[in-house]
Amino acid sequence: MNTLHNRRILLVDDMPTIHEDFRKILVPPSAAKGALDAAKAALFGDELRPGERPFELDSAYQGQEGLAKVVESLRVDQPYAMAFVDMRMPPGWDGVETVERLWQADPRLQIVICTAYSDTSWEEVLERLDARDRLLILKKPFDNIEVRQLAGALTAKWEMTQQAALQIDSLEEAVEERTRRLTQANEALHAEIAERKHLEGQLIQSEKLASIGQLAAGVAHEINNPIGYIFSNFSTLDGYLADLFAVIAAHEAAAPATADIAALHERVGLDYLKEDVPALMQESREGIVRVRQIVQDLKDFSRVDASQDWQRADLHQGIESTLNIVASEVRYKADVVRDFGQLPEVECLPSQINQVVMNLVVNAAHAMGPARGVITIRTGAEGAMVWFSVEDTGSGIPPEVLPRIFDPFFTTKPVGQGTGLGLSLSYGIVQKHHGRIEVKSELGKGTTFRVSLPMQQATAVA
Repeated sequence: MNTLHNRRILLVDDMPTIHEDFRKILVPPSAAKGALDAAKAALFGDELRPGERPFELDSAYQGQEGLAKVVESLRVDQPYAMAFVDMRMPPGWDGVETVERLWQADPRLQIVICTAYSDTSWEEVLERLDARDRLLILKKPFDNIEVRQLAGALTAKWEMTQQAALQIDSLEEAVEERTRRLTQANEALHAEIAERKHLEGQLIQSEKLASIGQLAAGVAHEINNPIGYIFSNFSTLDGYLADLFAVIAAHEAAAPATADIAALHERVGLDYLKEDVPALMQESREGIVRVRQIVQDLKDFSRVDASQDWQRADLHQGIESTLNIVASEVRYKADVVRDFGQLPEVECLPSQINQVVMNLVVNAAHAMGPARGVITIRTGAEGAMVWFSVEDTGSGIPPEVLPRIFDPFFTTKPVGQGTGLGLSLSYGIVQKHHGRIEVKSELGKGTTFRVSLPMQQATAVA
C-alpha cells in the first residue's frame, strides 16, 4: 500500500516574530539538509527514512491570506496537513472565524489555535467550532517541544486519516465490484432458470405433439382398415343395387304386375326406394370420405408419416389441415376467411409451422367477445420470403401487455385456462426457422400476427 506523506504546515499569525520562532522550531538549519536529502531521494531513487522527512512551513499574517493559501494548495493538489492559527489578529478575522473559513475550504485540515488570552475559554471555542477531533489549543507562551510534538502528531494523523479514507474507498470499490458480480451471477441464474423453464415448456409441447402423432398413427391404423373394406363393400353394393334394379325393371317390362305384386310394390314403396337408396349410399360415402380426411389431416398436422427433418412443404396444405384440426375451437366463435396468394414450397419443419398456425388461430378464437367475429388468414410472398398472417376482430391486446406476450409463461387468461407457452413456443419456432413474427393490435378492434419465413434455409438445423 502506498503511504501518503504530508508535512506541509500553515502558520496564520499577525506577529512576524511568531513566524520566526515557529520556523526555528519546525524548520531548523538541519531541516534544510533534510529537504535537500528528500529532493535527492526523489531525483535519484534513494530511500529516505521516515524520521528524516522535514516539515514545510508556509506563513500567512491574516485569516484572509491564510484562506487564500489553503485554496491555492488545494488547486495545485498540495494540501496542508495542519495549521497553527492565532486567536487574535486585528484588524481582520479572529482565530475562530479563520478556522471556520479554512474548514469550509478544506474539512480535512488539522488545526491548533494559539492563544495568550484567558478571556477565551476552550468551551467557547468548541461551542462555535464543534470539531473536537480536528482541533487543539496551544497556550502562549508555548514550549518548543510541545510545538514540534503537535506538528508531528497532527501531520501523522492527517496521513493516517487519508490512508484510512483510501482504504475505505478501495473497500467500497471492492464491495461494488463484488456486488456487480453477484448481480450478474444472479441475472445469469435467473436467465438460466427462465431458459430451463422455456425448454421444459418446449419439451412438454413436443411430448404433446408426439402424443398427437401417436394418436393419429393409431387412429389411422384402426380406422383406415375398416374404411378400406367399407369402401370396397360400397363398390360391391353399388353393383348389387344396379343389378337388382335391372332385374326389377326387366320383370316390370316382361309382364304386367299382378294385383298381389302391385300391392307389394305399394307396401314397400319400391319407387321411393329406387330414389332414396342411391341417395343414402352417396351420403354414407361422403361421411366415410370425411372420416378419411380427418385422419389425413391429423397425419398432415403432426407429420407422423414423415421424418422430422427439414423438408419442402406446401404452406397452404398445412394451414388447411390445421384449420380442420381446430375447427371445434373456432366454428362457434368466428367465421374463417381465406385470402391466399401464390406461394412456392417452403423449406421448413412442417409440423412445427403447423403448431404456430394452430396457436395463432386458437388465440384469435379466444380473443373474440360475445359477438361472433371474423378470423382472416392471408398468405403471400415477398422476395426470398413467404408470409402468412392471422387477423382477428377480437378485443385486442393492451399496450402495456404487448411487449410481454412472447415471454414464457405469460398469459392474460384466467388461472387454469392457459399455460402462457403458446406464443413463446411460436416465437421460438419462427426464430429457429430464421424468420420473424410481428404483431399489431388495437384495443376493441383486433389483432394481427404476421409470420415471415425464408423460402430456403441457409443452414437447416433440426
